[in-house]
Amino acid sequence: MIVEPAALALFALAALAILAVPGPAVVYIVTRSIHQGRGAGLASVLGIHVGTIVHLTAATAGLSAILVSSAAAFAVVKLLGAAYLVVIGVRVLLGKGGGTAERQRPQRRRRRDFAEGVVVNVLNPKTALFFLAFLPQFVDPARGRAWLQILVLGLTFIGLGLVTDSMWALAAGSAGETLRRSRRWAQLQRYVSGSVFVGLGFVTALTGSHRSAS
Repeated sequence: MIVEPAALALFALAALAILAVPGPAVVYIVTRSIHQGRGAGLASVLGIHVGTIVHLTAATAGLSAILVSSAAAFAVVKLLGAAYLVVIGVRVLLGKGGGTAERQRPQRRRRRDFAEGVVVNVLNPKTALFFLAFLPQFVDPARGRAWLQILVLGLTFIGLGLVTDSMWALAAGSAGETLRRSRRWAQLQRYVSGSVFVGLGFVTALTGSHRSAS
């Protein structure tokens, strides 16, 4: 095998441990699922992991080394991601991020959920750091073709992420159905969802330095 089976198993366990801890992508998926239902959550999951493929492609090609070596490049990505999340939150708070009119056009709404998921994870510095600081620890130069090992490990991570994130989306979507039966929640959900996105944007902006592996 390209990657030693024992190393691949250890990587899978470590990846599952990381995926089990909610980060910006999971919070985004859960919020979308509660606010708009399981379909929106699953569309967001697909978008998130298309964004992950962008990081994997960069890591495989070696291009993302620029990000890990440049504080300025990391800061730009971090602030762009934070600003995008704040913009989403403000749109929701203003009633422009998933109102009644948009629920009458679910196909367009799903495309937007998917596209937003892509952008959120492309601009997620924690995903970049995963591929730059964590994944390379499982690459064995003695086995050759490091780029192919990175590709195999990255695809393994994406496969596991699709499963765990989909579980988050389905669970949150089911909870959202119960909440949406509440008249009080119907009045509050826009403010709750919008505030979560804005808060997530500020948390992303305060992410540690580019030397951190967390």
